[in-house]
Amino acid sequence: GGGLRRLRAENLFPLNPHPAAGTATLLANPVHLRNTAPVQDAVTKLTNELIASYARVGGINHLDGKNLPSKQVVTSLTKDLLRLLFPGFFDERLIHSSEIKVETAALLDSVLGSLDDEIRKSLEYNPPEGLPKNEIAKAAHAITMEFLGDLPCIREVLQTDTEAAYNGDPAALSKEEIIVAYPFIEAIAVQRLAHQLYLKQVPLVPRIMTEWAHGRTGMDLHPGAKIGHYFFVDHGTGTVVGETAVIGNHVKMYHGVTLGARSTAGGQQLKGKKRHPTIEDRVTIYPGATILGGETIIGAGSTIGGNVFIMDSVAPNSLVIYDGLDMRVLNKADKNPVLDFQI
Repeated sequence: GGGLRRLRAENLFPLNPHPAAGTATLLANPVHLRNTAPVQDAVTKLTNELIASYARVGGINHLDGKNLPSKQVVTSLTKDLLRLLFPGFFDERLIHSSEIKVETAALLDSVLGSLDDEIRKSLEYNPPEGLPKNEIAKAAHAITMEFLGDLPCIREVLQTDTEAAYNGDPAALSKEEIIVAYPFIEAIAVQRLAHQLYLKQVPLVPRIMTEWAHGRTGMDLHPGAKIGHYFFVDHGTGTVVGETAVIGNHVKMYHGVTLGARSTAGGQQLKGKKRHPTIEDRVTIYPGATILGGETIIGAGSTIGGNVFIMDSVAPNSLVIYDGLDMRVLNKADKNPVLDFQI
């Protein structure tokens, strides 16, 4: 109620239990009062406190280091790449077929310049082994051109995903609705784009792309995951597919499915090792299922029931469900008082 609305930020987040008296009040004054001496003094004091925190709390600062890719630019690039993959679907205005060549050329030219810069900054941050520093700009340009050359093939694979989504969801009105409305298509399109950059050993940029899609769709599809054709995740929210997961063709999953690692206790020592499961062709995985481990293989043609927890391989054409769990259906008028939960 009103009491909750009146909670002040300093009560919720007491970063400094002894704030400077009057500082917040001074900074909250109207614009025409902010150039006064007390306000300037308050700004100077806050600046000094923040600078001191940079020295005191290390490990989350990036000062005097290599220039990192811009999240804002990579996000904008991702949106433009979606426009190239799905012309007319992610544009603010209608594009006529007579304009498509000119529009595509202009957009490609814009993407080329920006992506080249972001890949160069990524390679400068973490260059592939054996790449000389004076060759980074040349390598970045070559990777950018090769990646843009991959777009027609990515479109072909996405056409199979769109078809799988349409055929797999009787609620879908059309393939156009799948593209313009379903979060799955956006998530898998970004993952497939990012996967190509991941394969080309571009650091940072692929993960920025997929995490942007993760935030928008609720689907966490790592750019390292190998995902086959005719893939579909219905509803999508809460889906997690780890870096070393391998997914075959014609696989259908539902929301809340996790293809994860058995354990990450080894930390960085596990880098580069297969930690996530392999899902073979024509497998269906229902909501809430958790499948863990790099050695776990779900055999072709299998169906994994909802909420099951799997850490061992499953033979082809298996049905995996919980059996023997008690579920009761009671008459509410006859229910035991102890079952009258208050939430």
